[in-house]
Amino acid sequence: MKILVIQQKMIGDVLVSSILVSNLRQAYPNAQIDYMVYESTTPVLQGNKDFDNLILFKPEHRKNKMAFFRLLKAIRKENYDVVIDAYAKLESYLISTFSGAGKRITYKKTITDILYTDTVEREDNPDSEIGLIIEHRLALLKPLNLNVELETRPKLQVTEEEKNYARELFKKNGIDNSKMTIMLSIIGSMDTKTYPFEYMSQLIDHIASKGEMNLLFNYIPSQKEQAKQLLSMCKESTREKVYFDVLGKSLREFIAIMNQCDMIIGNDGGAINMAKALGKPSFILFSPWIDKKGWATFEDGVNNISLHLKDFRAEAFENKSASEIKKETFELYRQFTPELIIPALSEFLKTHLKT
Repeated sequence: MKILVIQQKMIGDVLVSSILVSNLRQAYPNAQIDYMVYESTTPVLQGNKDFDNLILFKPEHRKNKMAFFRLLKAIRKENYDVVIDAYAKLESYLISTFSGAGKRITYKKTITDILYTDTVEREDNPDSEIGLIIEHRLALLKPLNLNVELETRPKLQVTEEEKNYARELFKKNGIDNSKMTIMLSIIGSMDTKTYPFEYMSQLIDHIASKGEMNLLFNYIPSQKEQAKQLLSMCKESTREKVYFDVLGKSLREFIAIMNQCDMIIGNDGGAINMAKALGKPSFILFSPWIDKKGWATFEDGVNNISLHLKDFRAEAFENKSASEIKKETFELYRQFTPELIIPALSEFLKTHLKT
């Protein structure tokens, strides 16, 4: 049997959809299982032995019709028996249909009912703490009637070499491993997913006030000036605990550093999803325009906690469309004050910080 799983999206999506590959490998140990992803997301799959081949969807496939046609021909040539399309957009419709696979599975839409042999509904509300986004992915396996206990948690592989790299980096920068180390996700993937610095600095000061600890800022080099600005807004006593320049030069280096940390706190995004895949406790702040039901995974009120303004000010969202909410993001963020967050944050820290 030959199976293709398609997930052309960002790091968090590719990581979450890797559970499809894991469960397929359990059910079909001798099958050829291939995984189509964006080229830029491959670091989160390094060391994963559940798939046989990565099929890379490159920028040229989107920009150049001939390059895309060549990709379609290569897919057709593989003669897949099953295609599972977790992306469910025009590009993947074409890939799935052109594959000629006898069984093609995706989410239910008017057009997909025509193009695919099996479609599944996406529920609006989660049935369990694993989260809606994972429940949606696992639903794609239902048409296969797999006779295995389904894995629900994505995993990241970290090599011994990477673990040693992180240990040496901490040692080189004078980070005391006897203290807890907290990764702070200080900047979101865009402004509208970034908790205001005025408020974030107050949260960081509150965290630092809870005792001896090491604080790391998660940012990319192009965000360094923004990160410096946030650091300058923190108290001097807080700044003394921040190891500002302990920063990975690549996604794999970030994963190694995150693996050396004890927990993550901050804006929702890829860093949070990677931390969860490493089994690290997380405290997450969602942007007002993001529906947290989807990405609030493994919410148990202890190890993984997320907050959204809607949890406190539901009336601010009444009778508003998603586009209206997005336009009002910054105004809504102003209502998401540290006073709302600190009680839950304090409980989280009380649970996970060493005395």
